[in-house]
Amino acid sequence: MKRKHFFVVLFLIMAIFLSGCGIITDEEKIRDVIDEYFLAINDQDWDKAKSCCIYESNVYHETCFLEDKINDLSQSSSFVIIICLVDIFDITIIRNYASAYIDGSFTIITDDFSVTNDSPGYFYLQEVYNDWKIFDQKYIVR
Repeated sequence: MKRKHFFVVLFLIMAIFLSGCGIITDEEKIRDVIDEYFLAINDQDWDKAKSCCIYESNVYHETCFLEDKINDLSQSSSFVIIICLVDIFDITIIRNYASAYIDGSFTIITDDFSVTNDSPGYFYLQEVYNDWKIFDQKYIVR
């Protein structure tokens, strides 16, 4: 009898722990979409990067511009490597809009040169059908 009672209690404890595991907060979704955006840039997966943005937004157009520039570099270089390393801080959510402070570096490497930009700034996001999308950015000049 005690053994049966032990298994029932164990089952209830596990059910309580597992019930809280599936909740994803808006802050986690925002971090995920920003990380996904920069990983797509690193991989030069332009469709994936643009899917993290609101269509026709400032960031969408800047991503298209970057894609064109990288494609131009690819014509004259044997390789083009992009390395984006960012940290995400201070996420603020107000209804369907959010901002996130980002800091990190953006490096482009080819066989001829390497250039790095270390500008912190803000990404601005909007919730669209329960998904967060990037629509604008503002860099802080140091």
